[in-house]
Amino acid sequence: MSVSFDPARHQASTVCLPPGNWATVLDCLCEHFKAIGRDVWLDRFARGRVLDAQGQPLALDHPYRQGLRVHYFREVPNEKPIPVLENILHVDEHLVVADKPHFLPVTPTGEYVEETLLRRLIRRLDNPHLVPLHRIDRHTAGLVLFSANPSSRSVYQQLFPTRRIDKQYQAIAPALPDLQFPLVHKSRMSNGQPFFRMQEVPGVSNSETLADVLEKNGELWRYGLSPVTGKTHQLRVHMAALGAPICNDPFYPEVLQGEDDYAKPLKLLARSLRFKDPLSGEERYFESRLSLDW
Repeated sequence: MSVSFDPARHQASTVCLPPGNWATVLDCLCEHFKAIGRDVWLDRFARGRVLDAQGQPLALDHPYRQGLRVHYFREVPNEKPIPVLENILHVDEHLVVADKPHFLPVTPTGEYVEETLLRRLIRRLDNPHLVPLHRIDRHTAGLVLFSANPSSRSVYQQLFPTRRIDKQYQAIAPALPDLQFPLVHKSRMSNGQPFFRMQEVPGVSNSETLADVLEKNGELWRYGLSPVTGKTHQLRVHMAALGAPICNDPFYPEVLQGEDDYAKPLKLLARSLRFKDPLSGEERYFESRLSLDW
């Protein structure tokens, strides 16, 4: 008797096979994911890591069919441990709030799969339904809000595009004595070079940040940052554009090469989240227990 495997519980990726003339599912996957070698797919099939919609392993010769739902598992051989620890601040039926340390990605990406905040929380809470409602950079520390219940996920997801959630950040960066605070910085942001960087370009603004000064300490100031929009690396790009790149930023204004230096984290913290709960109507407020040292 075969035992059904739950792909959601083990965080499988899913693909619906595209149109084509392949003979087998294997042939389709090899062509569709060109960056993954055929030997890798052969190994995944052999270990039962490619499944059908019911969670049953597919055979190497399973015939191709357009639209077939296939589950598979991203794996990084010898994934490097990240020596930081997340903290869970809140858990209820609908939401999980976690304090993410610097250097830990929120979701699987590139060389990180198991060493991510999402995978760690799924294991700790035994909840395969966790989904992040927003993202912060791997280099940024602080609060991340997760949906814990598929039935209520959509109402919480709408908090972000409709701007019904207040996000407050702190950053430590060089002093800007020639500027008047508080100030609003607006610009048009687009993809830059290398591919993981963003840049400001001419045109109608699509990003906006409110910046204020919270504390002064000689040549370094502590800034309070409120992103009105949520572009990738927005706060990092905006602070660099103002003339005060955030301390220890490995991407802005220039890309710094080398391994992560855990003694020099980016001085950027997602400090607090405030919103009216769309289900209960109550005011919700969460604050990070982390802090930025000078």
